[in-house]
Amino acid sequence: MCGRFGFFELKHFIELLRQLELPFEEDEKFHFSPGYNIAPESSITTLLGRQDKAVLTNAKWGLVPHWSKDLPKIRPINARAESLAKKPYFRHAVNHNHCLIPASGFYEWKQSTSGRKQPWYIHRKDNSPMAFAGLWEEWHPTGSTDEQVISCTIITTHANREMKGVHDRMPVILEPENWKTWLDAENPQNNRLLAPSSDETLELYPVSPKINNPQYIRKDCIERVEAEDIE
Repeated sequence: MCGRFGFFELKHFIELLRQLELPFEEDEKFHFSPGYNIAPESSITTLLGRQDKAVLTNAKWGLVPHWSKDLPKIRPINARAESLAKKPYFRHAVNHNHCLIPASGFYEWKQSTSGRKQPWYIHRKDNSPMAFAGLWEEWHPTGSTDEQVISCTIITTHANREMKGVHDRMPVILEPENWKTWLDAENPQNNRLLAPSSDETLELYPVSPKINNPQYIRKDCIERVEAEDIE
């Protein structure tokens, strides 16, 4: 799964989009501030796939299907790649609404021999921004003049070799050459993209338990520490 991540490289991400000649526009209400400990229900940076061009905007992390009459109490932050086609909750988004969720890295917790859970930070070895495969939805409150809610979820898959030592799941991390393909929800090649990252792509290291508190958002969240019983 992926329950916490960081993103603080917007400029680099935008440069990659331009290098890839991936057309996008920036929503007029889009705002960005670096995040080192992004938790569920946060407003996160998201690149929405649309028919003509992608839109860089903010979305609530936790999917709300467009057909929901009320705001659901449980809003999935993750969607398992293996069961997407079987879940009515995700069906519309799978067929129509794909997005990229940029990240600098993400966190996962490993049970130590002392019984404590040690957080680890996972990022690309080449230090480039990641792009998680995501789904998004647009929800309008019934009988209300309130603004629409744009929400998203991160697709997960089974772990690659590097991740298996920490957790058995990981987000689907798309390689840049596949970003445009994924944003086109009707592209028949999309299913093949929902796979673990190639081995040797990622670097993992232990970080401070301070990140267990979602209110702790300082830059030192991603600093390497010496962990007890990390084997």
